[in-house]
Amino acid sequence: MNAYFTVFRMRWKMELQYRGAVIGGVVCQVFFGLILVSLYRALYASKPQTMPIEAVASYVWLQQAFFRMQLSSDSELMDKIRTGGIAYDLCRPLDLYGYYYVRILAQKLLGSLLRAAPMLVFAFLLPRGVGLGLPVSLPALAAFLMCLTAGLLCTCALENLTMAFTMRTLDSRGVQAMLNLLMMILSGNVLPLTLYPDSWQKVITLLPYAQVLDTPIRIYTGQYALADVPRALLIQLAWVLLLVWAGESMWRRHQKRLIIQGG
Repeated sequence: MNAYFTVFRMRWKMELQYRGAVIGGVVCQVFFGLILVSLYRALYASKPQTMPIEAVASYVWLQQAFFRMQLSSDSELMDKIRTGGIAYDLCRPLDLYGYYYVRILAQKLLGSLLRAAPMLVFAFLLPRGVGLGLPVSLPALAAFLMCLTAGLLCTCALENLTMAFTMRTLDSRGVQAMLNLLMMILSGNVLPLTLYPDSWQKVITLLPYAQVLDTPIRIYTGQYALADVPRALLIQLAWVLLLVWAGESMWRRHQKRLIIQGG
């Protein structure tokens, strides 16, 4: 465990060096947050929906604040797979899947925290119906943080599954683009899943993409009651275990068939 903690800490320190990227990301996500909230307010002015506009605004800001948690990948690993540099990592006395899972966990966690902190402060200062509202209760806030952590573990497992496909195809662009598209649409980033038809939500909310941010945000805004938290958390953890098992199995199988070209 000490080795994995060291890997996590090294990746954490590496991410701290990109302060300019953090500032640019905050400005970009604030801009998109204001645009999306304005669009939804215009929609509600013509046709009110069942979900209150205050909850929609909170949904948008939380999605934008933790955007980095959804769309970030370990480009270094992609380059190593393509160039054969992964051979050096195979010599490490660590499980390769666990090694890169910890790396992407540190990348997504720190990237999200650095961007979310200033964005959430800014969103709280905006007027009601435009900015981020308070959670429905303190227990809901605690459940939100717990489910947000489970969502982080789920998206890291999805990312490592993408890397497993890359070890076979040697080109991550197609698989990564498909993952990003599904994540943007089915996690609620483009359109809050609460605004989809009820029949669609019965299926979409069970997919792993919805577990990343949609489930925690519904708890924060009160769309899920506290009584629904155990079921939601159970679904999240089930997806984490399933995706980790699938990713670990694929990594081990591809490692046995890995051919390093060059010299």
